[in-house]
Amino acid sequence: MWCPRLVQHTFRRLSTSRQAGVLFDVDGVLLRGGSVIPAARQAFRKLLDENNNFLFPVVFVTNAGSCQRRDKAQQLSRLFNIQISPEQVVLSHSPLGMLKSFHDKCVLVSGQGPVVDIASTLGFQKVLTIEQLSEHRPLLDMVDHKRRPKPSSHPPQALPKIEGIILFGEPIRWETNLQLLIDVLLTNGSPGRVYEPQLSAQLPVLACNIDLMWMAEAKSPRFGHGTFLLCLESIFKKLTGRELQYQALLGKPNLLTYQYAEHQLRLQNQNCKLSTIYAIGDNLMTDVYGANLYNRYLAQQSAAMTTNAKLVAQGQSQVTVVTEESAAAQCRSILVCTGVYNPCSPLPSNQSSAVEEALLQGHRDLVLEPDLVEPHHVVEDVEEAVNLLLQRESSVTCDP
Repeated sequence: MWCPRLVQHTFRRLSTSRQAGVLFDVDGVLLRGGSVIPAARQAFRKLLDENNNFLFPVVFVTNAGSCQRRDKAQQLSRLFNIQISPEQVVLSHSPLGMLKSFHDKCVLVSGQGPVVDIASTLGFQKVLTIEQLSEHRPLLDMVDHKRRPKPSSHPPQALPKIEGIILFGEPIRWETNLQLLIDVLLTNGSPGRVYEPQLSAQLPVLACNIDLMWMAEAKSPRFGHGTFLLCLESIFKKLTGRELQYQALLGKPNLLTYQYAEHQLRLQNQNCKLSTIYAIGDNLMTDVYGANLYNRYLAQQSAAMTTNAKLVAQGQSQVTVVTEESAAAQCRSILVCTGVYNPCSPLPSNQSSAVEEALLQGHRDLVLEPDLVEPHHVVEDVEEAVNLLLQRESSVTCDP
């Protein structure tokens, strides 16, 4: 009979070779809004040794993007009474720090929270917010009658040409953000001018977090940034007849996010290779899709290495990053039933019509493949997920 306490004792005796790493989603897995899911506390007790250190490398991968990594680390540390470092947190915008070719461009940022500080921390040097643009071009924001500007005799202040757009997350005033983003896109970075719907080239757009829905305290999921992107894409296509193009889609399920997360896991493991990554989440179209996509990529990379070839992760992005050669062997997706996923709904493998229903909630640019939304494991909550991975790793450890 499998005993979690015996498994913990087994792993505590292992001093160096930790073969597994764990990726935790946050909303819907550990938290519902600001409230801790009770099973999460039990799960962490089983993952900690007598010195309150994790038995395995652990990284928290969330599509949240309205804060800094240190703030999310402090929040999780406080809620769970565990020491979690900023390096153990991957937010949807974290991989932007790797896209250095954009860091010296003037970028317009949309979202909420300390977006300027976030962009600066990631390396961007010339940042303009939607609020600043609205202040400098007051005639552009006209939806809210109470905020309409009074006529002014002063000429508009000069603004630098906008060279790119970063969409960090869902903003507060959707109508203002949608209007000004369209203004920038259809004037090639010079809002206030006459629209040019047939521009030969589109400004680069970097979007973080494509979750259509996310789970808070309400009984049903809430609109996420993916819903805002859907609105922006629809308006852009209606006005131009063309699809809005993204230079990069970041956050789960994009491969770049999983590459970055694995790198953070390895840093906790003295840069040693991990055999298995367990990705625990509550959303078929982000957590499961992303983990399965990364698992497929790892298998392809392993095959390529045997022929001295090297792959790059393209995913749903035009930005490519080469992974390290000593990547993990596999990434296993574990779906919990405490968040976005409704356990009353059939999984894709159980009913063909459910495949279409599930895929319709994914982003437009995702390649719709049913096997990518089929989890390796389905469990009730995160405690059961931890029990599962401990059991699997115990069997690996005990093999001769």
